[in-house]
Amino acid sequence: MIGSFHYWPLCPYKSMKYCLGFLLGLGIHMAPCQSVTFIGSPRWVLGTEKQKSASIGYGDIDQDGDIDILVANGRHWPEQNKVYFNNGLGIFTVSKSLGGQSTTSYATVLGDIDGDGDLDVIVGNDMAPNCIFKNDGKGHFTKGNDFGEAYAPTRNLVLSDIDQDGDLDILITNRGSQNEICINDGQGQFNEKLGFGTADDSTIDMKVADMDGDGDLDLILANRDAQQNYIYLNDGNLNFDQKIAFGSGEDHTRSIAIIDMNADEYLDVVTANINGPNVIYFGNSTLRYEHKSVFDAQLDKSYAIALGDLDGDKDVDIVIANHGEPNTYFINQNQGTLWKKYALSTEAYHTYDIVLSDLNGDGRLDIIESNSDEQNLYYFNQ
Repeated sequence: MIGSFHYWPLCPYKSMKYCLGFLLGLGIHMAPCQSVTFIGSPRWVLGTEKQKSASIGYGDIDQDGDIDILVANGRHWPEQNKVYFNNGLGIFTVSKSLGGQSTTSYATVLGDIDGDGDLDVIVGNDMAPNCIFKNDGKGHFTKGNDFGEAYAPTRNLVLSDIDQDGDLDILITNRGSQNEICINDGQGQFNEKLGFGTADDSTIDMKVADMDGDGDLDLILANRDAQQNYIYLNDGNLNFDQKIAFGSGEDHTRSIAIIDMNADEYLDVVTANINGPNVIYFGNSTLRYEHKSVFDAQLDKSYAIALGDLDGDKDVDIVIANHGEPNTYFINQNQGTLWKKYALSTEAYHTYDIVLSDLNGDGRLDIIESNSDEQNLYYFNQ
């Protein structure tokens, strides 16, 4: 039974009635869709703990060819961050703690910050020092130096070569404190810091992209607390004095994603909002984001967003994490102007982060959710 359970993603659809009965017998639930189906199970979890999980990082941490996961726990209360290792089948049968401390972790990202070819871990903490863990290539970590303002209310992290010198820099969003850029010296040290925005910004999320097509990287900010969302344009020398507004000016935006949704060669901004519609703002040559499309009119508390081709039709679909409502996904049916909505499950968890990755190596994007005070779950794409 366990073997069949593990290998279910490879099961041929010879008898849908039989397969459905098999799934139900294992406690597996399915999110139905004509073009894509996600299946989940109480057995497909990242550990058994119910912690205040806030963020997910993913990548091949031990360099064995599959996707591993790191979960940042705690938010405002110190908890232990955990690393989960994939056994090659999309099942996480080995885990360990990251470092020896419990911290108020709100964000984590993975990237090679020291240029040695493996994925290091960067952790952002609320009102506690942000920290780096350097990988030896096999998933064994050594704690490095702290970075950023030591006791800022950090909410998110982005890795990007913002100064275009060939290494990854760290960008920090701080809710109610100035946002920061920490410049990599090429060796994984981040002693140089630049601020952007103001100390009053309630920035929760940020993305980095060349929005104006001038060859440098701009900053796109999601602000909570009914603040205006902005795009900060880079002058090429890391000065971000020019800014462009998007959204209503009173949104509680908690997450954004950047993509050319309608294939017109201009980048668009996809937003996930708390108690407001989720909206796509379409870019154009004038950099005015007035043309928009509501893809989710329901006024959920949407906390995170992920983009990817879920159904294999070569366009971009959307996954939304909700707080206190079922998580949802949206199938793109007409270049970002027509969407079909599905619930990922019937559970109304407090999901703080949601990401897409191919966990079992079948070429399809699976969904991983980070739930506060509930187990962290993943769902296979069928």
